[in-house]
Amino acid sequence: MPRIPSARNRLKDTPVVGHKRVLLAAPRGYCAGVDRAVIAVEKALEHYGAPVYVRKQIVHNIHVVSELENLGAIFVDEVDEVPHGAHIVFSAHGVSPAVVNAAAERGLQAIDATCPLVTKVHREAVRFARDDFQILLIGHEGHEEVEGTAGEAPEHTTLVGSPDEADTVVVRDPDRVVWLSQTTLSVDETMETVRRLRARFPNLQDPPSDDICYATQNRQVAIKKVARDSDLVIVVGSANSSNSVRLVEVALEYGAKAAYRVDFASEVKQEWLDNATTVGVTSGASVPEELVDELLEALADAGYSDVEQVKTAEEDLIFSLPKELRKDLSGETDARAFGGRAAAAE
Repeated sequence: MPRIPSARNRLKDTPVVGHKRVLLAAPRGYCAGVDRAVIAVEKALEHYGAPVYVRKQIVHNIHVVSELENLGAIFVDEVDEVPHGAHIVFSAHGVSPAVVNAAAERGLQAIDATCPLVTKVHREAVRFARDDFQILLIGHEGHEEVEGTAGEAPEHTTLVGSPDEADTVVVRDPDRVVWLSQTTLSVDETMETVRRLRARFPNLQDPPSDDICYATQNRQVAIKKVARDSDLVIVVGSANSSNSVRLVEVALEYGAKAAYRVDFASEVKQEWLDNATTVGVTSGASVPEELVDELLEALADAGYSDVEQVKTAEEDLIFSLPKELRKDLSGETDARAFGGRAAAAE
């Protein structure tokens, strides 16, 4: 686990031509599925005491993982690393039936923190496999979400990793193919992949509803609007966060002169600010707002104290916690049970 900086580096207020400002994208940061998953680990620790084991990173953010480790969570790669009978939380990215079965065979007490939007894709995969469709799963090889979805119907699933791969993928029956996707992809790139697939397979079926999650789409729409007016875009998010990495790519594609991803404000380099009048800021869907606040403080040191929020959508979707965690230690329903931190704050 990388070391988390204890303090930010001080950025210098160097002169530029024009008025320095920050365009702060909204929506940004935590989505409902991430909030639910993080709270699930926190509440599991409250309920059962440390340690509670978590398969893979609960969400793809090193700060969040480190904070949960400090509370007593232990992150493992596979269930065979967990002592028999212990509590284990499945991450927001989901797991395959093989993982669920392996946990049961070890007598583990499993808590499923899979994002409900990922669960929806899993159910689609099961249904289409049952109807003997070949599933063209658009996503990144090795990503936990892709492994979990493909694991629902391995004999019926073919991974399509890019638009170029759509030009060469082989299907057994072009009249019985359907596409599904990882929820955290670039919307534009995914639609280009689908366009190329449909050009080859005109009877390609669509999923019953959009697989790319609302938060991924909303954050990409917001950064598109910010990028066109930005000399520099800074995305807060971890390297293994697919949606954070996509935000950098989208910013560059839609007009930002430069764009970088950082885990922490201390990683911002002084030279990035050279001649930058307008700095766009956003964060991936697994990033707590405190990390964005630290970045804004660092930018204020450099003279970017004028912050303008650019809002393109309102988000009010909330998810209930896994059923095992909806009551507090006294047996009363927890304030966060049916909507996470958002519900508790109301």
